Amino acid sequence: MNVVPDTSAVIDGRVSERVADGDYQGATVYVPEAVVGELEAQANAGRDTGWDGIGELQRIAELADEGAITAEFVGRRPTVAEQEGAGEGDIDALIRDLAVEHDAVLLTSDFVQAEAGKATGLEVAYVEPVPRDVAEDDGLDIERFFTDDTMSVHLKTGTHPKAKRGDITDLRYVRIDEVDGPSDEAQMAAWADEIEATARASNQGFIELSEPGMTIVQYRNYRIAVARPPFADAIEITAVRPIAKTTLDDYEFADELRDRFTERQRGVLIAGAPGAGKSTFAQAVAEFLNDNDYAVKTMEKPRDLQVSDEITQYTALGGDMANTADSLLLVRPDYTIYDEVRKTHDFEVFADMRLAGVGMVGVTHATRAIDALQRLVGRVELGMIPQVVDTVVFIEAGAVDTVYDVTTQVKVPEGLTAEDLSRPVIQVVDFETGTPEYEIYTFNNQVVTVPLDGADGGSGDTGIGRIAKQEIEREIRSVARGHVDVELQGQNDAVVYVEEDDISYVIGKGGGRITDIENRLGIDIDVRTHADRSGGAGGTGAAGGGSAGAGAASTPKPQGEVVQPEITSRHVVIRMDEHVGETVEVRANDEYLFTATVGRGGDIQVSRGSAIAEELEDAIDRKQTITVVPA
Repeated sequence: MNVVPDTSAVIDGRVSERVADGDYQGATVYVPEAVVGELEAQANAGRDTGWDGIGELQRIAELADEGAITAEFVGRRPTVAEQEGAGEGDIDALIRDLAVEHDAVLLTSDFVQAEAGKATGLEVAYVEPVPRDVAEDDGLDIERFFTDDTMSVHLKTGTHPKAKRGDITDLRYVRIDEVDGPSDEAQMAAWADEIEATARASNQGFIELSEPGMTIVQYRNYRIAVARPPFADAIEITAVRPIAKTTLDDYEFADELRDRFTERQRGVLIAGAPGAGKSTFAQAVAEFLNDNDYAVKTMEKPRDLQVSDEITQYTALGGDMANTADSLLLVRPDYTIYDEVRKTHDFEVFADMRLAGVGMVGVTHATRAIDALQRLVGRVELGMIPQVVDTVVFIEAGAVDTVYDVTTQVKVPEGLTAEDLSRPVIQVVDFETGTPEYEIYTFNNQVVTVPLDGADGGSGDTGIGRIAKQEIEREIRSVARGHVDVELQGQNDAVVYVEEDDISYVIGKGGGRITDIENRLGIDIDVRTHADRSGGAGGTGAAGGGSAGAGAASTPKPQGEVVQPEITSRHVVIRMDEHVGETVEVRANDEYLFTATVGRGGDIQVSRGSAIAEELEDAIDRKQTITVVPA
């Protein structure tokens, strides 16, 4: 009798079992190399199925040595592409081909493989798979470490088991007294194997993630992460469960939040530090929406929100939440709870669904309420932020700490007065008091978040004044070679102190450079020397670019290398063959423009929109000769 076992039959020990029963005494067993390769891959990934299969291969070899059977390894190793396509049946097809080649019975515990073999005319011996050493209702051994007030259990080889216990406002990281000492490797391996096997066998659990060195299991209401070497330095098990189940009525602003959720679909970010109770609040929101006849779905990886059966929980389809979003748009939920909006891709998917008209509730990590909103900056176009997120709920110690309303207006930002500085401004308003606490807008080509009076102590140097001072310093330092100091005299006035030799450079030709800065910032700038600041005599003052001395150039230097600047979408670039790492002056028709250092790539890059870039582009438009002279 000839037999070809597939991977499932080897893992379940079916060959040695049938030899012991007498069914395969004297049989010739052809073991596919494809089975050996698949088992090695599973064992290298830390999966117990791989080790069990290798153990069965060793038993087959021993039976062959004893003369009970004849064993032969046949076929070829699967390619990387075939191993990656194992779930698509590539390796199973190789095994069926070997059964045909050797006129053998195909032994399998895989129902699909058995049916495919029969369809191709093979003789198939199908054996029902059974849970391996696991009784479905026995639960997990580590469950005994959970008391009524235990949120999580932490186990690691060589350390004493610990747990986080208490209520949500007072969690303590304590030793588990039920255990005498540190956990050894054998005990940790037994716990880890039991967790993974139970999740596979039980209809109350599943493997959420299985990667080399890391397995994430969802079993009943436990989320369990099992880490193994080489990913971790030792076997570590972290089991977490919710210790509180709440309703929206348990939180402050419950009535107001109910009204917001039901008046129309919203874009909401639930923010807070790890363990603050964000997911618990998200569960309460999901149940409230479901009870009020909204179609609610979740997007989670891993799936650990404790919601009713009416709410379907989706994970990443094909490993990508964008695929999940595409599927959900066909399902047409009223609201989707997106747990763990963390990476740029998550924010992009969240925004895409929200702009498609789906109500979105996202859970994200942040240490302040405003930080949650700032995580959207740069990931979502600034003007679209209020359409993506109109409400921020900050959770601290299990309670609603802050609620922000997010709107947009076209106005002059707080702290500026010139009417021509009007622009779209995102206002972040305290929901309880109706007081604006932050403004977010584009300031001199940068997106800034400005705290208003009362927000995080925002006033004076922490608000628009600080940003204006930074922008003035940045502009002045780009042309001044010496030390620069900036003092704000009020909301609309500043004094810049520079070295005497830098006065003409800072003011610019005809006062043009300092005037450009004043116009952009809406601030009057007085340029003085450091000697003026200390009260010394002989200092040169230049007020706001209107001084008679404005534009006076330093002693002309010989004309240097003629260059042809390139204008890109973001920079004006001057390519250099020499002077790498050196400081040079850039001139137009031998009139000084600015000083720069040549980069390692042999070029000078000036950001478009800056005063320097505008002056350089103007010179190019006028077809002036641009030269570079060593400073």
